Amino acid sequence: MVYQYARLGAKILITARRENRLKEVVAKAMSLGAQEAHYVAGDMGKAEDCERTIQTAKEKFGRLDYLVLNHAGSSFGPISERVTKLQTWDEDLDMDFYVDFINVNMISYVRLASLALPLLKESSGHITVMGSLGGKMTFPYFTYMSTAKFGLDGFFSSLRVEMMKTNKNVTVTYAVIGFVATEGSVKMVKKLPDGEKMLESAAPVNETAQAIIRGGAIRAREIYVPSYTWLISKIRQLPDWLEDYIVLNL
Repeated sequence: MVYQYARLGAKILITARRENRLKEVVAKAMSLGAQEAHYVAGDMGKAEDCERTIQTAKEKFGRLDYLVLNHAGSSFGPISERVTKLQTWDEDLDMDFYVDFINVNMISYVRLASLALPLLKESSGHITVMGSLGGKMTFPYFTYMSTAKFGLDGFFSSLRVEMMKTNKNVTVTYAVIGFVATEGSVKMVKKLPDGEKMLESAAPVNETAQAIIRGGAIRAREIYVPSYTWLISKIRQLPDWLEDYIVLNL
């Protein structure tokens, strides 16, 4: 997404934990046409790093038009391991990991948005939230992810209507994302039965990034990538017995 914004000539601030990687991304963003590109090396699971990120955006740009919330922290590795082993919740009751996971994947999203709201209200800005198909329906082996993504949908949908009701003119897009061919996702899926076949349905990374940015630009309430996520997200509206049958046989 950084590279897509760069091609549009945006001023960009990114954050992650690996400073060397951030430097590489910033350099490439500038080569692609970004007006400015800056970074904050930090851990979004820490309140002080969230605060430093938004403060840096204010200092560098004096305003904020788009806030894109899209981080997963150190949790991806343990989660992918649970999925590939097909572990159910009762087989690995790690509450410390659960609390940390929710902090990184839900609480920090809320914290960043809350810190950014004063700037976004000044610019009539927009928030794009990286959700998931796992935030619209339940899947086995995804208890951790479903908690965070359902929570994000609930919070940011409520925030959206609050902004509308009080005429704050800050809009929110929730991105319902399915299987995208990122490096981490591909590695995880290859370990699953019929994983190679599953890769055929993966959405390309660049096309996904473009769809997310387009959805934010037109201030869509929700976007669905790949397109099949729209249909699958409606399964919960079916009778219970049919929903259970479909989910258990996916």
